[in-house]
Amino acid sequence: MAIAPTRLTYDDLQKMPDDGRRYELIGGEIVVSPSPGLAHQELVLRLTLLLHGFVDPGKLGRVILAPFDVRLSEGDVVQPDILFVSAARLEILRENHTLGAPDLVVEVASPSARSRDDGEKLALYAAAGVREYWLADPAAKEFRALSLDADRYRLIGQVGFTARSAVLSGLEIDRASLFSDLP
Repeated sequence: MAIAPTRLTYDDLQKMPDDGRRYELIGGEIVVSPSPGLAHQELVLRLTLLLHGFVDPGKLGRVILAPFDVRLSEGDVVQPDILFVSAARLEILRENHTLGAPDLVVEVASPSARSRDDGEKLALYAAAGVREYWLADPAAKEFRALSLDADRYRLIGQVGFTARSAVLSGLEIDRASLFSDLP
């Protein structure tokens, strides 16, 4: 008789130490990420300022930085670098997590998480219904905006060095300036 492996839950995740690492649950298994580097943090700052500067004046919703849990299911709890929840869906926000999928999620790649962001998390966000997913890679100086189409993501709104958001109509990301002078 085979014994099923123990799947951890959000309650188990809450018991993890506050040691500066990012703890996430994917498929009921703990995933630990080390603290990010300078280029990663600079890119997170630039994208946050861009998003907040677009969202706040029009009261379009909330932009939230990590660490902040996104509770997609009991066994899937992640901490994207940045997330956006539209004004129409603010009821999913709790004090220290979202209860369900944000409208937009941003992951900035780091060496330890690059394949997970582009693989497991991409599939997880699509299955949960995250409408738009941004992937930024400071090392490769790449930025992709992906929009959920049925159950999979497709590349959206890229013309030359500009990417356009589908969730935040009118928001444009100048990919060249996003990566200029990045440490």
